[in-house]
Amino acid sequence: MALQPSLRQLIVAGSHDAPHTLDIFLDYVCPFSAKMALTIDNVLKPFFSKGGKYDGKVKAVFRLQVQPWHATSTLTHEAGLGVLRASPENFWPFSLLLFKNQTDYFDIPASTLTPIQIREKLALLAAEIIPADAVEQVKDLLTLKGSPNGGVAVTDDLKYNIKFSRQNSIHVSPTVLWDGLVAQEISSSWGEKEWTAFLESKVLV
Repeated sequence: MALQPSLRQLIVAGSHDAPHTLDIFLDYVCPFSAKMALTIDNVLKPFFSKGGKYDGKVKAVFRLQVQPWHATSTLTHEAGLGVLRASPENFWPFSLLLFKNQTDYFDIPASTLTPIQIREKLALLAAEIIPADAVEQVKDLLTLKGSPNGGVAVTDDLKYNIKFSRQNSIHVSPTVLWDGLVAQEISSSWGEKEWTAFLESKVLV
């Protein structure tokens, strides 16, 4: 499916020109999304990477699924987009780190923090992965500037992701599309066995 050029690093597994596409809609503060993110890293990336069984055949796109009933969802996704812009090669490692630390951004732990403090906390988390100069860029990208209601520097990228989800009627995470259609059978509980069977049924090797 479509992906604007500036967000191509959202392709987290497989080659950009692979004919088959898994669009995987995940929310950084959704426990089921965290489980699926680890599966992407441990199961799908080896399948789709160079030398893997589906090398050049399938790619996986991480679609940012902001869920407003999680109070910090917008802020965490802004941070992901900030890292994508400042240090694109580290977007997926940062995403995994954020998923592993997602409980810090759950409703109750974050309830006593201001949005500015949460953004600062996310920048410190990014500092564990990305170079120091990129950390400063992320901080700048997440700083409110301009008009009183204009958002931050990555707000337009955030809007793109939200609009993409809305126009495709994606409501919850995780949701997975196979070649543009919702694959209802795919679950966050799937492991290598289930993914192997699914891909064997869909891809002519």
